[in-house]
Amino acid sequence: MASSETQVSCRDVWKVFGPNAAKVIESGDVDLPRAELMAKTGCTVAARDISFDVRRGEVFVVMGLSGSGKSTLVRCVTRLIEPTSGAIELCGRDVLGAQPKELRELRRTKVAMVFQHFGLFPHRRVIDNVAYGLEVQGIDRDTRYRRARELLGVVGLAPVEASYPDQLSGGMQQRVGLARALAVDPEVLIFDEAFSALDPLIRREMQDEVLRLQERLQKTVIFVTHDLDEALKLGDRIAIMKDGRFVQVGTPAEIVGAPADDYVREFVRDVPRGKVLTAAFATQPHGGEMPDEVVRHDQRLGELLPVVFGAKGPIGVVDGSGELVGILDRRMVVHVLAGREEPSVPEELPA
Repeated sequence: MASSETQVSCRDVWKVFGPNAAKVIESGDVDLPRAELMAKTGCTVAARDISFDVRRGEVFVVMGLSGSGKSTLVRCVTRLIEPTSGAIELCGRDVLGAQPKELRELRRTKVAMVFQHFGLFPHRRVIDNVAYGLEVQGIDRDTRYRRARELLGVVGLAPVEASYPDQLSGGMQQRVGLARALAVDPEVLIFDEAFSALDPLIRREMQDEVLRLQERLQKTVIFVTHDLDEALKLGDRIAIMKDGRFVQVGTPAEIVGAPADDYVREFVRDVPRGKVLTAAFATQPHGGEMPDEVVRHDQRLGELLPVVFGAKGPIGVVDGSGELVGILDRRMVVHVLAGREEPSVPEELPA
């Protein structure tokens, strides 16, 4: 569970590619359709006035189709791409105000990125690839090898530490990349379409690996993907991006259960609602006593169907502290699962 401490904060971030980018933002031209804007100014807007926070220990997924601006945005967070305007804080530091030396130190010690292309050194053994970030930091050989072996054990690659990257499968190479990112013990991990090039089975295995590691390490994660299933599986919150804007930001249940507009609604149309929506989305007010049978507000509705249809009396819904927040109504559960009724997004319940 993420804490309330903010690890990444972006405010009013714009990225415009082309000449006189700052002036384009100030003009009314910035709202022109992409083709018209390019024809008139020679500019393209990749990120439009975006603000968001990522809490410590949270997995924040930025999802969108190709060209939506998602990769550009996350690269602005570490200034791999220079934002045109806005404010960005990373681990309490002002990214845009950082001098080159400070920025390099921030990238080396506080944040690590995992890309679609593994970027492993083909002439170095697996253990040397994992230890590379520590080598750059000037850590002594014994210490960095000890840390590298520890991380290879964590990702299940201890037996291949002496192998070279071309001797490994794509999934194993990506695990090496993940171990290399973790070796420097970053506070923030950024995955930029990291699993897009992998076969579907290996991709699911890597998703499971991220979930397993996250449960153990509780890193702050920004995860970029174009795949909705991946976003729903990994994200504590999801930002859906279109044409450089955030269309909706919310939990997986909020995105699926209460889409903000037709664009999001079409995105989630084929999602099995019972696997994503929770009891909170079908909870009805109840002012009486605690029912004999209760379920948690964060339980998936699909898992609760046997309980709902087998119950002889009302089913209570409790929050993380065990307090009664309402009851499950069989009719409402059916409507929510069928998508016939759009309930309002429930207020966040205490963990």
